[in-house]
Amino acid sequence: MRFPSKETVERIRKEYPVGTRVELVQMDDPQAPPVGTKGIVRGVDDIGSIMVAWDNGCGLSVAYGEDICRRCDHD
Repeated sequence: MRFPSKETVERIRKEYPVGTRVELVQMDDPQAPPVGTKGIVRGVDDIGSIMVAWDNGCGLSVAYGEDICRRCDHD
């Protein structure tokens, strides 16, 4: 896995600020919540992973370059 630049991490933090509602699109992990699960962003770590408190109680982060979520706070 390739780590993002500091600029990329800052862009992700601006795009997904704390409190943003997101929906899981894809996660390659056997413990992943189901696609379509929604949650609230708790932050973005230094390697660009979006830390999410999923509505189903799962705490897995959305890994930069591997997993996909989308903002749904405007839905």
